[in-house]
Order: sequence, then C-alpha cells, then structure tokens
Amino acid sequence: MFISCSNKNKVEKEIAKIPIDLKIERFDTLFAVVTPETLPELKKQYPFLFPEKYADSIWIKRSRDTIQQEVNTEVKKAFLDMSEEETELYSLFQHIKYYFPEIKTPKVVTIVNDVDYKNKVVLSKGLLIIALDTYLGKDHHFYKGIQKYLRQNFEKKDMVPDVASMYAKNQVGPIRDRTFLGNLISFGKELYIKDLLLPDFSSARKIGYSEEQYSWAETNEEHIWRYFIDKKLLYSTDSSLMPRFLYPAPFSKFYLEEIDNEAPDRIGQFVGWKIVDSYMKNNNVSLRQLILADAETIFNRSKYKPKK
Repeated sequence: MFISCSNKNKVEKEIAKIPIDLKIERFDTLFAVVTPETLPELKKQYPFLFPEKYADSIWIKRSRDTIQQEVNTEVKKAFLDMSEEETELYSLFQHIKYYFPEIKTPKVVTIVNDVDYKNKVVLSKGLLIIALDTYLGKDHHFYKGIQKYLRQNFEKKDMVPDVASMYAKNQVGPIRDRTFLGNLISFGKELYIKDLLLPDFSSARKIGYSEEQYSWAETNEEHIWRYFIDKKLLYSTDSSLMPRFLYPAPFSKFYLEEIDNEAPDRIGQFVGWKIVDSYMKNNNVSLRQLILADAETIFNRSKYKPKK
C-alpha cells in the first residue's frame, strides 16, 4: 500500500507539471447582450452555434424573449465567477493529457440551452460545449417539472464529472457485449477512467451519488452481488435489466420491498466499477489493455470479492 501511494504521488506530481492552454469562453454572456449590430461578429466567432437555416431576426427575437432573459439572469447569478470550475477543468485536462496524450485540449464554450438536460455537455471535434442552465442546483424553480432523480445531478459540482464522463465514454466506446456482465464492465471501465482523471474528487461525486447513496452501496455491496449471482443475471441478455440496474432511475429495482426504497439507481455501474478496479489491482496491465479487454476476461481475472 505504501509503494502504491508513493507511485500515485509521483504520477500526480508529473501531471501537475503538464501545461494546458485552457480558457472558458462565455458565449452565454455574449449572447445575453447581443444586438442587431453585434450579432454578425458573434456569428463569425461562433458559427457552430448559429445554424444557417435561421435568419438573424430569429436570434434577436430569442435574445429578447422574457424567458430567455430570465434564464440569462439566473445563470449569471450562479456563474458570475467560474474560477473554481476553470481550476477543476484545468486539472482534468492535465490528467487527460497524461493518460491519453493524443487528445488535444478542446475549445471550451458555455451556453444556455433551454435546460436540455440530455445534452448538458457536448464534446465534438475539439469543441466542448457546456450548458450552464443545467447546473443551477437541484431545487431551482426552472427544474420544477423534472423528476427528482434527474435533478439530483443538476448541481455545479456535477459539471466537471460530466465532462470527464464524456471523455471516458469516448475511450471505452459503444457497448458490444449484450450480456448484463458486458454492460456492467463497460460502465465499470468508464468509472475507472473517471477515477484516474478526477483523483481529488470523492467516489460519490464521480458516480453522481450523494454521500449517503454511496455509503449505502458500499454497505450492501455483498448483498447486491449475491442477488446478481443467485438470480443468474450476469450472462443474461434480458434488456429489462439495463433500466433496472444501469440507467438513471428513481432507484435500482430488485423487486424487494425492503431494498428498493433505499437502493440508489445505477447500482450495476457501482458493481462494474468495483470489478474493474479489482482487475487492475490484481493484474499487471496498462490502461489501454484494460480498454481493449473483453468483459469475461476482466471478470475472470479480477478476483473480485465484494466487501462484507
């Protein structure tokens, strides 16, 4: 353990020296004060945010819409200063550069996007777009009609983990193994990568749990695993298992009254993370080898034993 901590500290010191060219470009504040005179220059600067099929009058009308202006006001109040987020993003991109040197630091642009929580973060072709109106706090009145389990991750603290998730998903790629185990391991790989990219973040924050939810998952890890084994779920291709245990939901569905009211959603992702972590601790393999390894190999060689 001492050697492991020593090596980790050594790596972190190397990462801290990596220079990153990062600047958060606040398109949201620029669009909030746009005029017919300044719109052409703004379009020239951010052409990817202005589809050609819309006339200039549409953009001006939108900027003057009362709801849009209220959103602008709320975002400005919440993100008057983004120095903390910029510091966290800087560290994230240092870690990305260390583990994936081929990835270039993107152009980072913040927007407001009609609270489109399905696209909180968009990563494409060297461009990272962050919708600030999806990080105003879980109890913000804009989110009144959105289900509670989704709103849980609408906090400012979720922004950088969401960005890390996009990079992790890109590295792992699409899920090709249709079994429940294949899905567990794929999500586990993503969370393991997030673990490397966000070493100073709590485990709960990385997976998008509250501290109480994460504590429940750790306390009940053995019972969760025993349920998966007893019900012979690992090699099942039943598609209903994914929304029950892997996708965002009010809770994970064991169909056991004493558990379902307490179990956080995506509990399968938590288990997959533990299996992948065990695999990496018990095998001398690189990160690239992990990404390429199939689910059954990882599981068989992980020596995974849930905490009692």
